[in-house]
Amino acid sequence: MWWRSLLLLLAAAVAAAEPASTLTGPSQPVTVPLLEDRGHAEDLPDTDPRVQRRVTGWAPEQVTVALSAAPTSAWVSWITGDSQMGGAVKPLDPGTVGSVVRYGLAADSLVREATGEALVYSQLYPFEGLQNYTSGIIHHVRLQGLEPATKYYYQCGDPAIPGATSAVHAFRTMPAVGPRSYPGRIAVVGDLGLTYNTTSTVDHMASNRPDLILLVGDVSYANLYLTNGTGTDCYSCSFANSTPIHETYQPRWDYWGRYMEPVTSTTPMMVVEGNHEEEPQAGNRTFVAYSSRFAFPSQESGSFSPFYYSFDVGGIHFVMLAAYADYGKSGEQYRWLERDLAKVDRSVTPWLVAGWHAPWYSSYKAHYREAECMRVAMEELLYSYGLDIAFTGHVHAYERSNRVFNYTLDPCGAVHISVGDGGNREKMATTHADDPGRCPDPLSTPDPFMGGFCAFNFTSGPAAGRFCWDRQPDYSAYREASFGHGILEVKNETHALWRWHRNKDMYNAVGDEIYIVREPHRCLLNSTRPASY
Repeated sequence: MWWRSLLLLLAAAVAAAEPASTLTGPSQPVTVPLLEDRGHAEDLPDTDPRVQRRVTGWAPEQVTVALSAAPTSAWVSWITGDSQMGGAVKPLDPGTVGSVVRYGLAADSLVREATGEALVYSQLYPFEGLQNYTSGIIHHVRLQGLEPATKYYYQCGDPAIPGATSAVHAFRTMPAVGPRSYPGRIAVVGDLGLTYNTTSTVDHMASNRPDLILLVGDVSYANLYLTNGTGTDCYSCSFANSTPIHETYQPRWDYWGRYMEPVTSTTPMMVVEGNHEEEPQAGNRTFVAYSSRFAFPSQESGSFSPFYYSFDVGGIHFVMLAAYADYGKSGEQYRWLERDLAKVDRSVTPWLVAGWHAPWYSSYKAHYREAECMRVAMEELLYSYGLDIAFTGHVHAYERSNRVFNYTLDPCGAVHISVGDGGNREKMATTHADDPGRCPDPLSTPDPFMGGFCAFNFTSGPAAGRFCWDRQPDYSAYREASFGHGILEVKNETHALWRWHRNKDMYNAVGDEIYIVREPHRCLLNSTRPASY
């Protein structure tokens, strides 16, 4: 009958439209040609109304929600008071304004109350002519006893002071921890910055209505500026020989927090540090703005460090790792990771997902093998516990790997996805295929900040012959230099859909998509260790 033929045609069309799957084995490498148009990469100026201070007195601004280690608690953060810039600055007293959050199940019924802590940080330079900075009062309050998968309304500030409370915001807690419970969409972005490209990325991301945002490092790019507010695409190119220290313009952090507040006050965001957060200052202090401005579930997850921590979201256990803190096997981060992974019950949280800044697997020229020391130190441990997906940034281009371990295709290895092009204004990365006359030194040394000499010998062993990038390596499945963000939708215990959304496309378009499929019967033994096969 004609209708049977029509049904067969429709079924074939549906099957053809289905995304690819890791079950079919490694994908053939695909490179999308480099697009010369970088869009509108200029930073938003301080005159843009979206970055200007819109509150007065002690009213809260830069409101942000972050997750705790479990869905029964969450963090609310905000800033009160204005920052100061100058040769001599006087920090505000954190005790001036209370840290209070009133919350409940309805906007007109904020019947519960939680209190927290406040702090002020400074960015100081011991050199004449440089402008110092001291922040407004930063508040962090942890809400506890929450119900999973529930919408909560909240108001933050100090109700004892007139005009010192925020408008009522709302956010939804994560689903209960368990193998059949998952959020709808998790947005993943890196190297966001605050450019006009950033606004496009954030608009696209918000249109996908994520339940959670992962920001894998390089947040405000305040360190591309001198303390007088002069900026550049490349600090080392423009200022390296004329500045006594790598300066940073801290008001860019405040601009970023104000611009992001409509998103971060309603959607929980989890952040991990990148190299642009280092920001050295007097006394050899680093990462001060990053550590002060965000709340992390560090104590709840036993790390007691803002650089690495873990948390559960439904059936997913996330570990956020530090590429710019000690990751050696004798260090505290490694020992914490061993303890954390040993506690994971894969029958409760089947998915193990990690995030950090600098990628281990990247076939771009930019930052080539910069994180090799970290990979050498940590990859085997993560593999032994069956890591499913790793999200990174840093490279300023998109790349998705096949399942890989130790540079070799491995059906029990992790899928590595680099999303380091959220909108930053540094030069977008190119592949070695764009420069076929260049083959990088296989014994090149990583970034000194990330460790010493950890080069792999690519002339023998499993990686032999794979490292001249006039062709795309086998582990690289898909790469293109495009601004955008990714969306992860975990469907069940074994299947997750990953999609890459490019800014240049329409909101509902997809640049790259694949089902990432776990095979626990093949790769896991006793719910934690991979079986030999």
